[in-house]
Amino acid sequence: MTANPTDIVRSFYEKLSVSDALGAIGLMAPDIEWITMWHYQVEGRGPERVAEGLFKPLMAEWSSFTLVPTEFITEGNSVVSLGEFSGVHGSTGKSATARYAHVWVVKDGKIARFRQYIDTLAIAEARRP
Repeated sequence: MTANPTDIVRSFYEKLSVSDALGAIGLMAPDIEWITMWHYQVEGRGPERVAEGLFKPLMAEWSSFTLVPTEFITEGNSVVSLGEFSGVHGSTGKSATARYAHVWVVKDGKIARFRQYIDTLAIAEARRP
């Protein structure tokens, strides 16, 4: 039995929460489109591009961070997750807490598209020396 779109998105967050980046990447479609609002940019499509443009720089910049979804809204293959990013910036040592909305599209059991909306001011303040 194939997992439903909400289960797949929940699984993505769960894998990140236990530092299983490879497991999270394994949930992505080979041609995933990843769109972010802040300075991490994913050029092109595919899980490798997400790893290079998002995961590696995010883990290098933040000494710790969590993504905690608090609500899921599902319509067909689309899932919106609302939640909170919390992190400690590696260079400044400042903490950030930012509310987010993530919009996911799941096709054939894989994450095909991701769009991020986040409180960029909270992130920018933590990055400022």
